Amino acid sequence: MGKNRAEFKDIPFSDTFATIRSLDKGWSKDRKFYIETENGQRLLLRIAHIDAYDHKLTGFNMMRRVAALGVPMSQPVDFGVCNNGDNVYSLSTWCDGKDAEAALQLFSKTEQYDLGVSSGKILKVMHSIPAPDDRQDWASRFNKKIDLKIGKYNGCGLRFEGDREVLAYIEANRHLLEHRPQCYQHGDYHVGNMIISKNMEVNIIDFDRSDFGDPWEEFNRMVWSAAVSPHFATGQLNGYFDGRPPLEFFKLLALYIAVNTLSSIFWAIPFGQNDINIMMRQSQDVLRWFSDMKNPVPTWYLDDFHAHVDI
Repeated sequence: MGKNRAEFKDIPFSDTFATIRSLDKGWSKDRKFYIETENGQRLLLRIAHIDAYDHKLTGFNMMRRVAALGVPMSQPVDFGVCNNGDNVYSLSTWCDGKDAEAALQLFSKTEQYDLGVSSGKILKVMHSIPAPDDRQDWASRFNKKIDLKIGKYNGCGLRFEGDREVLAYIEANRHLLEHRPQCYQHGDYHVGNMIISKNMEVNIIDFDRSDFGDPWEEFNRMVWSAAVSPHFATGQLNGYFDGRPPLEFFKLLALYIAVNTLSSIFWAIPFGQNDINIMMRQSQDVLRWFSDMKNPVPTWYLDDFHAHVDI
């Protein structure tokens, strides 16, 4: 569909938008568009309400810092205000390739593992950006989140089978949050936000939930990757840690996933029954992976898988 950029008021981009296609993947409130310019540039345009200006500007500037590290990713291009000041927009490069979530099953188990290793190494680079010095200590920050999420779960009117085991694990392991370091986080790091290029390279997209926190909390979205490919998920951990992660990591991973499992239930309610069903099924996956929260090493972690890749 050909359109002129005048359809998007006040976006002062140097090249005319020749093609604009609306995108509806994901749960973001942003309006998202695939753009082709008259000069052949392919871009992603995100438009949000002006109230999000500060958040969006901070995220855009952090994307620049991440890109400067050489991370293979959607590159930030332009940022500003549009539509007579009602909206904020950002432009970034379009990543060519296939969504990892769909593409992984097309590859061999070893290839899936290798791609996971790459994603783990990429994440390690991103985590080299330190958190600001004025951040509250992690245990205080995250314990507040835990209390809030438990309260919302208890008040949402829905329950999943096995929630007692999840709640008990959380309470028994809060002490693991003490003295944890903090760094930059992508905020939503899983196969749904990765593109695999024709050269079998992993590219990272969607930095909209970026924040600062415990680097190991970043793996709380691993449930999505592990459900698609245990080999990819195993590779990601091994790539990040240059080998098998320590037991301390797995204990914290189980804690972070347990907390997310609670919050996913009440989070899904506004989106309807289908999303509630997805999160209910995921809660049972989590309980199975962690043996009803009795074993912090998830069953999808493949200790006996030896890929040829040099990690």
